[in-house]
Amino acid sequence: MIRLVLTDDHAIIRDGIRSLLRDQPDLEVVGEASNGLELLELLPSTPADVVVLDLNMPGMDGFETLTHLQRDFPEVRVLVLSMLDHERYVAQALNAGASGYALKNSRRAELVFAIHSVAEGQQYLCSAIGLNLLNKMQNSDGVSSDGPRPNGNLSKRELEVLKLIAEGLTNAEIADKLFTSKRTVETHRQNIIEKTQAKNTAALIKFAMSNGLLG
Repeated sequence: MIRLVLTDDHAIIRDGIRSLLRDQPDLEVVGEASNGLELLELLPSTPADVVVLDLNMPGMDGFETLTHLQRDFPEVRVLVLSMLDHERYVAQALNAGASGYALKNSRRAELVFAIHSVAEGQQYLCSAIGLNLLNKMQNSDGVSSDGPRPNGNLSKRELEVLKLIAEGLTNAEIADKLFTSKRTVETHRQNIIEKTQAKNTAALIKFAMSNGLLG
């Protein structure tokens, strides 16, 4: 039996994961935490084999939590389950001690496979991230630039956020328009900056205009 602790600040996400795993006879959710501090307080009394860990959490986020887990609970394997798909975050999490990285839009079969892989001591990277990295390698021409990169490998949602930034909307206004949280918009905005290498909002708007995204 693989014992799991789900760590995410959204109860609906934890409930969803628990529901997805309910019919798996060899997986048991033994505990839940809403941030890293709660997780670290829970583990001494609730032994676990795998922690399913979000990165974006209040109080103690996933990156800081990974550092503490490596030091205090090195036997516990960690599968990061996040919306953050940029390779910078993936590399940072794996370097901090995570055994695997999956996205929250992964299918149930992939999530189950990821948990088993991590529990068995293997490293795991979800297919979407792997394909994204492969595409970037194939499309790379080896040329660096100080300005924004054409196209920037932006996702559909990131393009939507970019258009709304160019229209002058605040993060809160964008969140309302896209029916998401302000923190999610901030994450998308940071990903856009990372991918386009634009240093400020003006550069982002110039990027959008140059690529015909404002029509």
